[in-house]
Amino acid sequence: DTPPFYYLKPMKKNKESDDSKPHDNSYKQIFSHPQMVEDLLRGFISKKWVDEIDFDTLEKTGGNFVSDDLRHREDDIIWKVRWRNTNEWLYIYLLIEFQSSVDRFMAVRIMVYIGLLYQDLIKSKAIAENGKLPPVLPLVLYNGEVSWYAARELSELIAPFPFGVKKYCPHLQYLVIDERHDYTDEQLTEKLENLAAVLFRLEKSRTKSDTQQA
Repeated sequence: DTPPFYYLKPMKKNKESDDSKPHDNSYKQIFSHPQMVEDLLRGFISKKWVDEIDFDTLEKTGGNFVSDDLRHREDDIIWKVRWRNTNEWLYIYLLIEFQSSVDRFMAVRIMVYIGLLYQDLIKSKAIAENGKLPPVLPLVLYNGEVSWYAARELSELIAPFPFGVKKYCPHLQYLVIDERHDYTDEQLTEKLENLAAVLFRLEKSRTKSDTQQA
């Protein structure tokens, strides 16, 4: 089914927490549709490995295997999808971040969320026959007023390790789609058949309208 864009609600003009919450929930509804997730990855992640994904196997996870800790992340969505011609899963952890300010410690948050997800997979025995955990793609969808400037690599937030122990420093990277600043109207218009691009164009148009009325 086509994602229902009517879920998008006008953003309030009150406190930041009130401003972002209805909008975050609307996006959660929209990106609970597999076609939106497929278009998001195909249209906005220019990596060859995206072509190796079997999007027909997209499956939204939740319910009986997601812990209470992850359920409390109301605006996050977890999908899983198989690689082509294999039985191996890729998990997609989609964080919807529409606060007006950037969380400079986002990499730490993501490390915690992925750790919780892995704990749940181990507990529910949802791991491969070889005992390996599945890869997790952490993806932040951001629509804030300023460009995303937080470190995208966890190790950049940690002071230098002295005396040859640098190899023990934790590493983790995440992807960011900054829909308001990373793409021009022309670039989005070129993706005519991409539903995620259509959504981003609507958002940019509404943002311009709100700015003019302010």
